[in-house]
Amino acid sequence: MDSNLRILLAIVLTFLVFFVYQVFFGRPPEISTKQQVEQPQQTQEETVVQDRNVQPLFETTATIKKPEARPAIKGRTITVSTPFYTASFTEEGATLTDFKLNRYRETIQPDSPMKLLISAQSPEERSLAIGFVNHKIQGLDDAVFHADTEQSAIDASDEQKTLSFYWESSQGYRIIKTYTFYPDSYLFDIEIKVSNPFPKALKDNLTLAVIYRQDNTSESRYIFSGPSILVDNKLKELSEKDISKRDLYSGRIDWFALGDRYFITAVIPEDEKRESSVRLEQGAEQLLKAVHIDPTGTIPPQTERSYRYHIYIGPKSLDILSSVDKKLSKAIDFGWFDILAKPLLHILNFFNRYIHNYGIAIIILTILIKGAFWPLSNKSYKSMSDMKKLQPKMTELRQKYKDDKQKMNKELMNLYKAYNINPLGGCLPMILQIPVFFAFYKMLYQSIELRHAPFFGWINDLAAPDRLLNFGFSIPFMEPPYGIPVLTIIMGASMFLQQKMSPPPGDPAQAKIMMALPIVFTFIFINFPSGLVLYWLVNNILSIAQQYYIIKKTA
Repeated sequence: MDSNLRILLAIVLTFLVFFVYQVFFGRPPEISTKQQVEQPQQTQEETVVQDRNVQPLFETTATIKKPEARPAIKGRTITVSTPFYTASFTEEGATLTDFKLNRYRETIQPDSPMKLLISAQSPEERSLAIGFVNHKIQGLDDAVFHADTEQSAIDASDEQKTLSFYWESSQGYRIIKTYTFYPDSYLFDIEIKVSNPFPKALKDNLTLAVIYRQDNTSESRYIFSGPSILVDNKLKELSEKDISKRDLYSGRIDWFALGDRYFITAVIPEDEKRESSVRLEQGAEQLLKAVHIDPTGTIPPQTERSYRYHIYIGPKSLDILSSVDKKLSKAIDFGWFDILAKPLLHILNFFNRYIHNYGIAIIILTILIKGAFWPLSNKSYKSMSDMKKLQPKMTELRQKYKDDKQKMNKELMNLYKAYNINPLGGCLPMILQIPVFFAFYKMLYQSIELRHAPFFGWINDLAAPDRLLNFGFSIPFMEPPYGIPVLTIIMGASMFLQQKMSPPPGDPAQAKIMMALPIVFTFIFINFPSGLVLYWLVNNILSIAQQYYIIKKTA
């Protein structure tokens, strides 16, 4: 089998393995399970201990003072606005009901509404509800808190603002839940203060829950969507199958999150050095609940205990997540190709800061990658050029020994040796470039930076397939929208031209397979993001130019 066939077959087989992996094995390996994981407990005496989160009540009288009476309007909604988001909180449970991003739209259309990440249609869908594992504080599940403001809207656009909610149980336990908002971040904080005025310790573990509606779209099969946890400094991305086998995860939890291809809701316990647990609960209508169980299970008598969390609700941007928390950036995971994809994304973002066009940034990055592989490609194309010169002699040997395959292969190897040609010389350098292609694929497919990022003309979203016109009717093998995939067709033509420049195989059957590959690849790429198609097209054009140069040089 000649080198050209080895090149294309290696690429095709690699693509097939990749797609089969994405469809059937795209989820991470199943996590080893244990049927029962004990909730972390921390033994404490029923007295005030040396704990910075526990304060005697006489020192915190001001913080637990009940708000002044006002007209009873239960379940009010307070809206908080910052330059980054608009969020709505209800006094019913002091929970989050809506969260809308102010810098991202639902679709590419300029009049499209802003991206709505959280929209609770029922009490079960509200996020950031608190509770206790053993329900020692009665009535908390249905509690209506009292907000510390008479206003229905809070503007945190210019300075830090807080919003506090107060509630006292029929037993006499008191809870204050305070949100702190910042004008320059998607991050906001929660501090929960639970007061125990009684002479007996309260033994129970606080819980904090976030809700997520799972994605059933076709793209979720290829890109991870769902819960993830950074526990003991290891990232665990959990599929529905994983959750059905194990729903409780314990250890040093740096953060846990629920998210999709582009956006994420993450909870970061402030005291992540202690071991705690996260329980996952599968609900109806594709609802998934992630519940953090705090490990400090005792509130000493006549004390107030504080629990603190950082909440991130926003884009899965590598730069933004890194600025919030270095460990939170691990939420962006490119799998096996992470070590290559993240540096490529940093470089892509660097170029875009100056040229303000991700399409041009992709072209520049492609040129740099091609330059890095230029020496290897030179060897590959030189080997292919030498093989092309030997084509008549190879055809003659195949005809002469067509009935004796063993003899034919032996004579072909002698021919290669006589002319000092390595039959694999054109294949191996190309194989080394395949991991870079897959890293580029993962990076471009998952990067929110390319979402709704225009290039030029009809290509107004580099994260979506390129389509010229909109036919309004379905087309086989094509995902909506239905139109002319101009960039993909040009890419297929470039592959065909490159194929014509390569030495043809001696076997007619092999020659037909080789000629069909550009068509096969065109159909494979028809639903790929236009940013990835652009990368492959530019790479093909540079390869054609390099191959033409080598052919002329060695003629």
